Amino acid sequence: QVQLVESGGGLTQSGGSLPLACRASGFSLGYVAIGWFRQGPGKELEGVSCIKYADATTNFKDSVEGRFTLSRDSAKNVVYLQMNSLKSEDSAVYSCAADLDPGTTCSLGRRAYEYWGQGTQVTVSP
Repeated sequence: QVQLVESGGGLTQSGGSLPLACRASGFSLGYVAIGWFRQGPGKELEGVSCIKYADATTNFKDSVEGRFTLSRDSAKNVVYLQMNSLKSEDSAVYSCAADLDPGTTCSLGRRAYEYWGQGTQVTVSP
């Protein structure tokens, strides 16, 4: 059974840090892309970052570039998103997703992803 499960998140103050993890089961991440998406109150779902396993290519939304970092543990099928210098506008439900047929680079568009996790809440107080 294909599953993606997020962990981490929580509450922090502006300027703080939070780690997120996405654990995949039921398939190998070796030839897929993992994307992170978020949706805040009254906002549309937006792509945050992604990583393509074949060549470790990453992509970041402009507003998180330099603040968020991606890493992976291939043996454990886990992708980590480290969020630093958090701002109140980063508050959202964060979800990870799997694209089983990535292109040259991973996509920040939701339509590319076939499997989704349940999401985890990130709240950043002003």
